Amino acid sequence: MSHPVPTPAPPTQAPAAIKLSGVSVAFEGQEVLKGVDLEVQKGEFVAIIGPSGGGKSTLLRVVAGLLKAKQGTVEVLGRPAMVFQDYRLLPWRTVEQNIRLPIELTGRGKIETYLGMKPYRHLYPHQLSGGMKARVAIARALAQDAEVLLMDEPFAALDALVRERFNLELKQLHERTGKTILFVTHSIREAVYLADRVVVLTGGKIDAILDTKHEGRITAFTDGLEAELRERLGVADSTLIEPPPKPLRPPWEVFGVLGLAGLLLLSWTWLSDRIPLFFPSPFAVWQAAVQNAPQLAQSALATLEVAALGVLCALLIGMPVGYWMGRSRIVERLLSPFIVALQAIPTVIVAPLLVIWFGFSLEAKLITTTLISIFPVMVSTMVGVREVDRIYREVFQTIGSSAWGVFAKLEVPGALPVVLGGLRLTVSLALIGAVVADFTFQGEGLGAFANTERLSFRYANAFAAVGVNVVLGIVLYGLVAWLESYVLRYRRR
Repeated sequence: MSHPVPTPAPPTQAPAAIKLSGVSVAFEGQEVLKGVDLEVQKGEFVAIIGPSGGGKSTLLRVVAGLLKAKQGTVEVLGRPAMVFQDYRLLPWRTVEQNIRLPIELTGRGKIETYLGMKPYRHLYPHQLSGGMKARVAIARALAQDAEVLLMDEPFAALDALVRERFNLELKQLHERTGKTILFVTHSIREAVYLADRVVVLTGGKIDAILDTKHEGRITAFTDGLEAELRERLGVADSTLIEPPPKPLRPPWEVFGVLGLAGLLLLSWTWLSDRIPLFFPSPFAVWQAAVQNAPQLAQSALATLEVAALGVLCALLIGMPVGYWMGRSRIVERLLSPFIVALQAIPTVIVAPLLVIWFGFSLEAKLITTTLISIFPVMVSTMVGVREVDRIYREVFQTIGSSAWGVFAKLEVPGALPVVLGGLRLTVSLALIGAVVADFTFQGEGLGAFANTERLSFRYANAFAAVGVNVVLGIVLYGLVAWLESYVLRYRRR
C-alpha cells in the first residue's frame, strides 16, 4: 500500500514590521505619494532611492507617524525610532544627555552603544563635527529600543571618506542588532551596499523593488585606483571640533567705559559749580553717602526686598500667562488687548486706589512693583515658547514623549534664552517699581529716604540714595547676566 508523499511546508516568512497599503499623501491638493504598497519584513534592511521630490522623506514621515495619509493604511511594529537628516540634537544637552533623552522621556529603553562617543559624552553639539553628530543621533535612536529604525539620509552631509566608514559601521550594526531599517538615500552605491532590497520611488509611486541580498554586493572599499587612493588618504573617521577660546574684552572697550565714566564725572562737576544748591558735587555726594551709610544700607535692603518679591510675583504670574499665550494664538488674541491696556495705565493713577484698598502696606508696594515689571516676563515667555523649533517637537513626537516631557525637556530649556533676556529688563523695572512704591506709600526704602531728604533740601543725601539705587541696579543686572551665561553655557560664544 503506497503512502502519499508529504508536501514540504513552505518556507516561513518573517512577520511584517512595516506594511503600507494604498498610501496616498497630498499637500495643498498636489499628491506626493500615490497608492504606495510596501511591506518590510522584520529584521530587513530596505533602502528607498529616487529623484528629489519623489516622496522618499514623505514616505518615511508617514511611517514615523509625523504625517497622516490621505488614503490607505499604515501598520508599524511598535513605535519606530527615527534618525533625521539634520540630526536634531538638542543644543542645551551634552552628548550623553542627548543619547539618554528617550529613556528620560518614556522610562523605557537603554543605551545600547555610544558608537565611539563615550570619550566625548560631556561635549555639546556645537563642539562636534558632522560625523560625530551622526553617531549621537543614531545612538539616541538605538536607545529607544525600537524594532523599526527609520533613517532619512543621515550621511548626506558627510564627506565621501567618512560616509563610507559609516556605511561599513551601519552594516555591522544591522547584522549585530537585527533591527528593521528603512533607509532613505540618494546614493546608488550606498543603497546597493547596505540594503537587502532597494525601493525605487519616482513621482510618488514605487517604480521597482530590486532584491540585492546574496547578489554579491560591492564593498564600501572597492578595488583598483579607489583602493590605492584610500590607502594613501587613510581610513576616514569623524573629527572633533575644538571649542573656540573664550574671547577677551578688547582694550578699547575697557578704556571706552572708563572714558565715558570720566566724562560723566567732569560734566557732573561742571554742573555742580554752576548750580551747587540743587546739583551737589560728586565729592559732596560721596561724603553724604559715607555719613549716612547705616541708614542707606537699611533703606537699600528694604528696597531690595520689595524689588525681589516683585520679580518673584512677576515670574509666578507672568510666566504661566506667557506660556499659555505662546501655546495658543486664540489665548493671545483674547488677553493681549487687556495686558497692553493694563501696561499703559500710569502708576500714579493706580496708586491712590491701592492706598484706599490696601493702605500704606507691603501688599500695595508689591502690586505696584509687579504691575511695572510683569510685562517683559509675559512677552519674553510667549516669544520664547514660540521660538522652540518645530523640528525638535518632531523628535519628541517620534520618541513618544508625554506633554510633561515636552514641557520640561524641550519648551523650558528651549525658551530660556529669550526668557532670561526678558528677565534683565524685569529686574531693572522691578527696582524702579520699588522706588516708585516708596515715593507713593512711604516706608523705609531708598525712594522714601530720597524724597524725605529732597523735601528738606538735603540734595546731597538724596543724590546718595539715587547712587545706591544705581549700584543695586547694576548688581542685579550683573547677576542675571551671570545666570544667563551659566545656564546657556552650551551656546557657542
